[in-house]
Amino acid sequence: MKVSRAAKHLLLALAAAAMLASCSSLNYYAQAAHGQLSLLNDARPIEDWLSDEHTDAKLKLRLATARQIRTFAVQELGLPDNKSYRNYAALKRPFVLWNVVAAPELSLKPVQWCFPVAGCVSYKGYYSKDEAVAFARSLREEGMDVQVGGVPAYSTLGWFNDPLVSTFINYPDAELARLLFHELSHQVVYVQGDSQFNESFASAVEEAGVERWLAEFGNPAMHENFLRFSARKKQFLALLMDCRRELERVYTSQVPDADKRAAKARLFKKLQDDYQVLKTSWGGYAGYDRFFAEPLSNAHLAAVATYNEFIPAFRALLAREKTFPRFYAAARALAELDKEERHRRLQALAASAEAVAVMHQ
Repeated sequence: MKVSRAAKHLLLALAAAAMLASCSSLNYYAQAAHGQLSLLNDARPIEDWLSDEHTDAKLKLRLATARQIRTFAVQELGLPDNKSYRNYAALKRPFVLWNVVAAPELSLKPVQWCFPVAGCVSYKGYYSKDEAVAFARSLREEGMDVQVGGVPAYSTLGWFNDPLVSTFINYPDAELARLLFHELSHQVVYVQGDSQFNESFASAVEEAGVERWLAEFGNPAMHENFLRFSARKKQFLALLMDCRRELERVYTSQVPDADKRAAKARLFKKLQDDYQVLKTSWGGYAGYDRFFAEPLSNAHLAAVATYNEFIPAFRALLAREKTFPRFYAAARALAELDKEERHRRLQALAASAEAVAVMHQ
């Protein structure tokens, strides 16, 4: 696959950053560049897969659905009309990469790593699980709480033609639409160093986008399945947020560290027990089991608020602006503000929306 000029510029930026980096950083940038280019080289246009007589019939159906979702994203949601998600790559691994998240032993503030283009983020991604696990081990040796989590998809913010990948192509239709809308949204507006803004914006777009997509293409079974999926996700996040608030209260208290550690262990045990109760109410649905694949730590909860904190604010902004182009313009205007003022306005939007909701109860 031919690499775009913008992609070449990004590789040059990575190379320049690597020249100023330590040996460990140099190795990290090398694996990142190699992993990204390997992903691009493995990708072929959807049309090639559909016309290939050797392509599995089920995969052809999934790719045709993804193509229809991609068209809807452009025509109805105003998302970028470019080459992203118009190719497909079949990988021999369950995730496209693995993210390492870390936080101090008695804090929920995640460690930040800074990169060209993406800015500072609270994770470090590896295309090899073994490398991610090795890095996580080194952080644990420093006394950090660490989580290694598989990632099915990510956005390069338009620098590369992000492909559809085998790691998520078999998601149910509505969940596939949700993921594509979310990742494409990062190409609309992205603020370096403000993951709360970026992820909440993309989550709000995916939420509104799926609602519209289901209205046009869904059937009763799809509606029911997605409502069930959304309800489970909401309940699980509420469980995590309750635990996070209790941990925050413990960590900011004036009790001795030994008492904080005891409370931390007790709260994580309670989270596991509460999850089992919730799972039973779902009829044994195990979709969130992998969250508990490693011993629970602060790293598991450090970024929970990142994806959700400002969603109510963006919902209110979309309701106010009425159309996606106006909504995107308003989001870009917020992106131009300094972080403190941007967050203040989003908090005001959320508070206003909550007040209106209470009045209509």
